[in-house]
Amino acid sequence: MKLLPYAALLGAVLERAADGTPIMMMPFHDGVIGRPGFLQGGAISGLLEVAAITALHHALAEEGGGRVKPINVTIDFMRGGRDRETRAAGTITRLGTRVANVEAFAWQDDRSKPIAAARMNYLIERD
Repeated sequence: MKLLPYAALLGAVLERAADGTPIMMMPFHDGVIGRPGFLQGGAISGLLEVAAITALHHALAEEGGGRVKPINVTIDFMRGGRDRETRAAGTITRLGTRVANVEAFAWQDDRSKPIAAARMNYLIERD
C-alpha cells in the first residue's frame, strides 16, 4: 500500500495488526518536537489523519479502490505525547456510497490509554 507523502515527512511507517489492518508508527525525532520532550500537536493530528486515510484506502482497495477528500476533522488531545514511538489506527464506523466516517486513536505505550482521538468525515469517489 502506498502511503501519503505527509507520512514520510512525519517519518511514519506502516505496520499491520494481527488481523491485517493498518497501524501507523511514528518515531520520535527532531521534526515532531513541540516543547522539549513532547510531541507537537500538529504532528499528532497529522498522524491521526494519515492513519484514518490509510484505513479508508485499505477498505476501499477491497472494493476496487477510490479517492477520499476530507469534509471535517475533530481532534481531542487527551494527554501529552512523550519522547517515544507513537502509533495510530483508524476505524471506519460507516462506509457509505459517497461518505465515510472514521475514528482514529493515537497511543504510545498502551493502546488502551490514547494520547489523542479524532473523528473524521470523508467524501468518497470510487473507481
